[in-house]
Amino acid sequence: MSFFTSLSGLKGAQSDLAVISNNVANVASIGFKKSRAEFGDLISASPLQSGNIAGQGTRLKSISQQFTQGGFQTSDRALDLAISGQGFFVTKTGAQLSFTRNGAFSIDESRYLVDSNGAYVQVLPVDTSGAVTATGISSSQNLQVPLSAGRPKATTTLDLSATFPSDSDLPASRSAYNATFPYKFDRYDPQSYNYSSATTVYDSAGNPQQATLYYTRVTAPTATDTTSKWEARLFIGDQQASADGSAVTDPPAPLELTFAADGSLTSPTSAQQFSSVLPSGASEPIGINLSYGTTTRQAASTFTPGAFRQDGKAAGQLNNVSVGTDGLISATFSDGTTTKLGKIMIANFANPNGLRQLGDARWGSTGLSGDAIVSEAGSGSAGLIQSGALEQANVDITEELVALISAQRDFSANAKAIETGNNMTQTIINLRT
Repeated sequence: MSFFTSLSGLKGAQSDLAVISNNVANVASIGFKKSRAEFGDLISASPLQSGNIAGQGTRLKSISQQFTQGGFQTSDRALDLAISGQGFFVTKTGAQLSFTRNGAFSIDESRYLVDSNGAYVQVLPVDTSGAVTATGISSSQNLQVPLSAGRPKATTTLDLSATFPSDSDLPASRSAYNATFPYKFDRYDPQSYNYSSATTVYDSAGNPQQATLYYTRVTAPTATDTTSKWEARLFIGDQQASADGSAVTDPPAPLELTFAADGSLTSPTSAQQFSSVLPSGASEPIGINLSYGTTTRQAASTFTPGAFRQDGKAAGQLNNVSVGTDGLISATFSDGTTTKLGKIMIANFANPNGLRQLGDARWGSTGLSGDAIVSEAGSGSAGLIQSGALEQANVDITEELVALISAQRDFSANAKAIETGNNMTQTIINLRT
């Protein structure tokens, strides 16, 4: 009988060694939770049996998970998440839900938020302000990060200002022109204009085009006429728009600006509608209503273009994804807008030790664990989300090595007991009458 009792001890020590070895092997696994082997003694008992009996060995009662929190390892990725407190992330593969503390998330080729196994991370739906609109495990949904936001808008108005030098000369080609050699504007000939300034405008599809204004001095003040006149020619991409609003004028008419002797702008006094043009790369024609602000003047200074203000825009492109401590995922776009995408779903269980291990630091619910209690981070018993961090395994390597030595001693002691029992049996067999 002692042989089988010690044999059960050997098996128990072997199971303990296997559990400890698994803990040590996963010391670097993100979100891993160590296990502990729990044993009980074997007693053969009956209603009329005396209490003075020897046990029959040991048995493995269970291998229980230890869901204590591990340390945090900082990361430079916003989608590396850790739960500070209780709870599990919820992921989904097909119809199968799993629960994990491994928050090494990423974006897949379809822009969905997934874990390291490719399972979809589950979130709670939110409204535009970030408030949760539905709760419960049935409200979980996959999260897809959009590449753009908003609708593009074609530029229709352009407001600007500029300071023109009062001592500027007429451009060389204009001052020298005559009936034989008439003046001709050429945007590629700097001798045909004085200054230029540019900004970006957009067509209805949000495609950008460069709008360039070329300024040419026409007249300077004289003793009889103290006004100054300039011409402004508007090019959108490779096409020139006409200031008279007609698309058939050839060549396109420039806009005439008139300054009084004190440098103030006297004409035009209202917005000027330029003709629509279709530059290369544009999806539809662009027509701009151009106006000069009250700060536009002529003065004894250098040419200084002021601020350009236009009402068009392209669709916002994704700039950044951030996660708050409450699990709210927000996407920021190039047009300055921010979209609330969803809140990370946190699940808790009445009996976490009843969860079924699925591998890769994932667990599945069972009848022993109870149903998942779903909430948002920071509410109830759910912990807070820390972005830019990963939870390390809760394995204390020193503690495990000490336990390893203890299990080895247990194994050796039981082996010695078997050896002793075997020697006693051999002695009895060798007795001679």
